[in-house]
Amino acid sequence: MRVVVADDAVLVRRGVAALLTDAHVEVVGEAGDVKGLLELVEATTPDVAVVDIRMPPTHTDEGVRAAAHLRRLYPDLGIVLLSQFVDVGLALRILDRDERGLGYLLKDRVTEADQLVDALVRVRAGGTVVDPSMVQGLVDRADRVTSVHEILSFRELRILALIAEGSTDRAIADTLLLSGKTVEAHITKIFRKLDLGGSPSTNRRVHAVLRYLRDRETGPEGATNPRDPAVGAPQPRSTGL
Repeated sequence: MRVVVADDAVLVRRGVAALLTDAHVEVVGEAGDVKGLLELVEATTPDVAVVDIRMPPTHTDEGVRAAAHLRRLYPDLGIVLLSQFVDVGLALRILDRDERGLGYLLKDRVTEADQLVDALVRVRAGGTVVDPSMVQGLVDRADRVTSVHEILSFRELRILALIAEGSTDRAIADTLLLSGKTVEAHITKIFRKLDLGGSPSTNRRVHAVLRYLRDRETGPEGATNPRDPAVGAPQPRSTGL
């Protein structure tokens, strides 16, 4: 896997690059600003770009805009955006776009190589990775009245759990011994039951999974819901969609 790292903070940039190199990931270049990032991607054609959300000159959303530009030029490029703090509004702005091959992680999450590499692998495969610290803030932005466990059937919960693990529709069909059309029908029904079938700008998979994860973590009075098909499964350090 070929990766580029873009961050204006030299220590962060070199630290991430060193971490990945030690984990046997090929870092093909580093950049300190958006211009350098765009030139680097064009020159090296990486599989994944790790990009700081706030970059020079204004340190607001240059990284986000650069990521959007790169996705238009290189649709297969995986992108992992790094943020110093949880920014719910910015996260929703990012995740409401095309979710394929996209990650949003807090910087303190990348201090452990296994978590960062896992995120890169998922994103390279076309999945979505959302930092667990963002789950509650993102879900709180949604109109969540009833638990997903009270809305969805056991089969629908199982499918949503597999989506949360990063499974594709084809993988879900193989796991549950269903046809692809049946899986698609279940997913459509899940979106409708969770009232996620409206605006085309809404990333329905991301919001459905975030709602599922929040309900699984809290449950009635903070307990794990006994109907949850994922009970007993290890808690993911990063959320793959």
